Amino acid sequence: MFTRAVSRLSRKRPPSEINDSDGKPGGSSQQTLKGTSRWTTSLENLLEDPEGVKRFREFLKKEFSEENVLFWLACEEFKKTQDKKQMQEKAKDIYMTFLSSKASCQVNVEGQSRLNETILEEPHPLMFQKLQDQIFNLMKYDSYSRFLKSDIFLKHKRAEEQEENSSEAQSVAKRASRIYNT
Repeated sequence: MFTRAVSRLSRKRPPSEINDSDGKPGGSSQQTLKGTSRWTTSLENLLEDPEGVKRFREFLKKEFSEENVLFWLACEEFKKTQDKKQMQEKAKDIYMTFLSSKASCQVNVEGQSRLNETILEEPHPLMFQKLQDQIFNLMKYDSYSRFLKSDIFLKHKRAEEQEENSSEAQSVAKRASRIYNT
């Protein structure tokens, strides 16, 4: 159930809700880059793009560490929760799915043992921030660089480039046709 919710989350993230790591809206220089080119500039840009998240998850699944990005996404969604009861439910779900000793998708974070179930009684939007930052840094300095060299990334990049080249060739042909048919 939780994985499906995270999957929906990663697909439906509107660009207006996406911020750079410093909390400010994405910079204009990054707006011109698309797809894989944008993914290579930072892990933040990769995680802003639903297709990037999908490909990164695919890669992490092969590395048996998909739980890292799922936890990060769940924490991002949790921070947006306003309703206290809903926040308690989501906090418990995150704890049981990723942090408890019996978690089905346990993430490996320092200080995990200090976060116990009593914190779930009074949740707040940033209660998982320290742990989320640890996982982000783990992904950024470990799996992200391997992802950029992976077959999954390189195949997607080649397909994107072929599609771009094909559409450019069609545009040139259309312009030439207009020039010579006038």
